[in-house]
Amino acid sequence: MTPAEPEILFARKGAAGLVTLNRPQALNAVTLGMVRALTAQLEKWRNDLSVTRVVVTAAGGKAFSAGGDIRALYDAGTSGRHAEMLAFYGEEYVLNTIIKHYPKPYVSLIDGICMGGGVGVSAHGSHRVAGDRYLFAMPEVGIGFFPDVGATWFLPRMPGELGAYCALTGERFGAADGIAAGIATHRVASPRFTDLVEALCGTAPVDAMLAAFAAPTKDAASESKLAPHRSTIDRLFAGGRVEDILAALDADGGEFAQKAAATIRAKSPVALKIALAQVRKGKDLAFEACMATEFRIVSRVIHGHDFYEGVRAVIVDKDNAPKWQPAALAEVSDAEVARHFAPLPDGEWQPPELVRG
Repeated sequence: MTPAEPEILFARKGAAGLVTLNRPQALNAVTLGMVRALTAQLEKWRNDLSVTRVVVTAAGGKAFSAGGDIRALYDAGTSGRHAEMLAFYGEEYVLNTIIKHYPKPYVSLIDGICMGGGVGVSAHGSHRVAGDRYLFAMPEVGIGFFPDVGATWFLPRMPGELGAYCALTGERFGAADGIAAGIATHRVASPRFTDLVEALCGTAPVDAMLAAFAAPTKDAASESKLAPHRSTIDRLFAGGRVEDILAALDADGGEFAQKAAATIRAKSPVALKIALAQVRKGKDLAFEACMATEFRIVSRVIHGHDFYEGVRAVIVDKDNAPKWQPAALAEVSDAEVARHFAPLPDGEWQPPELVRG
């Protein structure tokens, strides 16, 4: 890709507006420029009667989108440009909300990694198609951050305690588990994606086309990594405190529980407690309230320690040895968690006008 090539591409073909995430060298990580371009294009297509559906794909083959441009956000924060960080998150959350309420079918074809910001530009659309290489995760607690881009909405609405499991462990869901969790709506074999895009450019109903291309689901349970553990997850991840969940995992003592507990204990204690609070609070909140809640949280997190330490350990120095502050769950008070959810003194995040009301 030449330096001048756009980070996100738009095209019209037949009845479809086509979007291509186009940063394959960065696993299609979402930038502020991409957020702004997609927001503007969706508003144009909203009012274009000849566009009856939007289809989102990604270049490169390895990732739909591995998240937001975390390194750029880290650089901004460590140099004191917190307003720049908040501009990104505020506009990203507006885009997530526009997608959630988009009046036309919004079809994401997801083949490869889909995390963080990539989830934000796909999960809230009407149709989420998982290819053979589909890998969904919200691994933010591993870098001292929290599951955002609407995770406060969709995690609590996963069946049972899958949302709490996803938030606290950051484990990856394959296509079968993505369908089971409701984060993906259809399963289509990867080699058929090109033909599916062509079909979606016609005038036939989107649901009919997806049904025609959908892979058989009879073997989905055998492909699922989580299906054998669903009852265990629902039983052990039901606690109201991270400490309670870890105690339940330790008491169970099985291989799955031991692995989950070890995974959780490596994450940021502050981030873990925020994430579980999101899952518990979000089930009773409307979508826009979830987004406003996330903006409250991010407004505090960017002035904290663990996000920068997590990015340093995983992305910058790559020593994978973060020094969390505080280092233990017991040192993270309820008041400290509540502080992240408190109203903002300088004004709250506002949803876009088109979906407010």
